[in-house]
Amino acid sequence: MTADVVSIASWNADLVSRVPRPIARGETLKASAFEITPGGKGSNAAVAAARQGARVALIARVGDDTFGQMGLDLWRAEGISTAHVEIAARETSGVAQIMVYDDGDNSIAVYAGASAGLDAGHAQAARHTLAACRVVIASCEVPLAVTLEAFRMARAAGASTVLNPAPAQPLPDEIIALTDVLTPNETEAPILAALASDAPVDAAAHALLARGARAVLVTLGAAGCMLYRDGETPQGQIGYPMAVVDTIGAGDTFNGALAAAIARGESLPEAMRWANAAAGLSVTGRGAIGGMPTLEQVRALLGWHAR
Repeated sequence: MTADVVSIASWNADLVSRVPRPIARGETLKASAFEITPGGKGSNAAVAAARQGARVALIARVGDDTFGQMGLDLWRAEGISTAHVEIAARETSGVAQIMVYDDGDNSIAVYAGASAGLDAGHAQAARHTLAACRVVIASCEVPLAVTLEAFRMARAAGASTVLNPAPAQPLPDEIIALTDVLTPNETEAPILAALASDAPVDAAAHALLARGARAVLVTLGAAGCMLYRDGETPQGQIGYPMAVVDTIGAGDTFNGALAAAIARGESLPEAMRWANAAAGLSVTGRGAIGGMPTLEQVRALLGWHAR
């Protein structure tokens, strides 16, 4: 399969409990519901890109367990290539324990499982797929070594690179310089820029541009997003007022839809517009992928608001 988008993918099963509010230390709180759903930032972004019409391939590792099979079944159902997915013998797949609150917000603890074993060799094994694609996307849920190698190959072949730097952590200058679009949220941006947590988003974005990122696209939750490029006036998109079921996977939907739009040739500001609309729709469904929209649904939302 020739892919438009390659996702360096974390995979985990989401164990989701619905509780009225955050749980205090030492407290037990009754949950109103529990479900197990697909998760992992890389997997979620891949599904979002596929639903936006992109041909998607994964570089990933899963355990040889029930949760690993759950991932394989999902990707095949979504039309995503698993040719570069390793099934790791005697390893467990990742798990995320998620608390969803009555206001739709959430807290998440992630165990990487088999995803932690991804390394530069996995990118090298997929070199032909990486060389032929249009966009490579990754997050900080996978080891930096595999992302760095994949981004080197992508840049050499002329593909675009998108890095969702979550969970936020210090990043080497090389990986930032190999990133065409860095997509932190408003909390992550100051951390990445080594600034105070209350530093303005503008300051954080310009600090990251100075370290070599070609563009910094900061997501602002319900407020929308802001695009920063060196020497250009920042451009923004306001959020869409939606009836929020939960916000799990909204950022992943944004990144996957962004990658798909870039892959089909949209300009970065236009790709941001598509991604912003897709993320808005995503919060109307349950779980990470329950609300992820199709290309037609995003087109309809954009068309409605253009009237």
